Amino acid sequence: MSSDGRSIRRVTLEVPGSKSITQRALIAAALAKGESRLQNALLAEDTHYLMKALELLGAKISIEEKEIRIAGTGGWIQAPVEKIFLGNNGTALRFLTTLVCLGEGIFLLDGTPRLRERPVLPLLQVLRCMGVTIETPENSGCPPLMIKARGLPGGRTVFTDLDSSQYVSSLLLSSPYAARDVKIRLAGRTVSEPYINMTLQVMEQFGVAVERQKDNIFFVPAGQSYTARSFVIEGDYSSASYFFLAAALGLARVCVPNLTGESVQGDARFLRIIEDLGCTVTWRDGGVEVAGGKLNPGDVELAMGDIPDMVPSLAVLAVFRSGRTVITGASHLRIKESNRLAALAAELGRIGIAARETADGLIIDGGDPHGGDIESYDDHRIAMSFAIAGLAIPGIRIADRGCVRKSFPGFWEELKKLEPGTR
Repeated sequence: MSSDGRSIRRVTLEVPGSKSITQRALIAAALAKGESRLQNALLAEDTHYLMKALELLGAKISIEEKEIRIAGTGGWIQAPVEKIFLGNNGTALRFLTTLVCLGEGIFLLDGTPRLRERPVLPLLQVLRCMGVTIETPENSGCPPLMIKARGLPGGRTVFTDLDSSQYVSSLLLSSPYAARDVKIRLAGRTVSEPYINMTLQVMEQFGVAVERQKDNIFFVPAGQSYTARSFVIEGDYSSASYFFLAAALGLARVCVPNLTGESVQGDARFLRIIEDLGCTVTWRDGGVEVAGGKLNPGDVELAMGDIPDMVPSLAVLAVFRSGRTVITGASHLRIKESNRLAALAAELGRIGIAARETADGLIIDGGDPHGGDIESYDDHRIAMSFAIAGLAIPGIRIADRGCVRKSFPGFWEELKKLEPGTR
């Protein structure tokens, strides 16, 4: 029963395989020698861009339902005649920036106008210090990138005050094929650290050892290679967060299969956040069930630096709470698919909610929201989070609904299960 006595139905909602794990596994499988099979892999715009790029670099890839088969290159990267176009897939851009250094020749990485605004300078600086020649002819530190590769030299390097952990993951993933050992030290601030742990786990599962000498030092011995294997990808916590949000708003008791409480995905912490705010989380039958309750009132401050993709879901949840929600540690959201801090503040304002940007996050005052036209900024996470708000607030209309193809092509069909009257 809900807090007002209504009976709450139980709905099972499916999410695709983890986007972050799929992309890391694609890199490892493409570098391995032999055929790998990725089961329950995400098939969406981002992963299709990455697979097309890996095929241009020499991997052979086929798809059967949700299984991707990859005949790897064994670390021998070919230079394609054409440029490698990555859409707005920032993860692929950063991972491939190091991977193409393993080859011989000239590689051109490019994408949409928004991708051309997304920085890779910290990674370029590290690779240049190793001896790689990289040019950014149109926008310093951003795509398009022209890389003149002669193999990845390796050596010692330092990343300082990072705005993305993907730079570190990029170097880690290709380091087994470097000419020398690679030693990486992290100095200062590092955001989204759970994604580095995810990278290390995927590398280990594909047969590569990384020594973590301290929390901030990683050592990858040269001369290693990935081993082709069958690999099952767990469900995507980022995609599941929208359905957890629906449960938190009392729209249904939501069950999401193929998730585990032991997941390396940092976004699993969103469950702990909504538990603290009044929801009930129950693990059962190889998945999780979330039930909403009366959301706890009062002011809260939440540091989101390690799980930035959860900020849109949290921002929408804040609308329905009595009190102020302060989100901190999330300045790196400005370099995502959109400037998510600005986008969230603007769109919350459109539905009557007081929200403002800070230097590293948002301040949101819960209130009495109304309908409105929501601009999605070609950003899947903005569209999906406000779509859940639209189930609770009459009159919300989402522009460019098709942008969800980036990570969750089946989102709108799955969402229909939450509509009133649907069984």
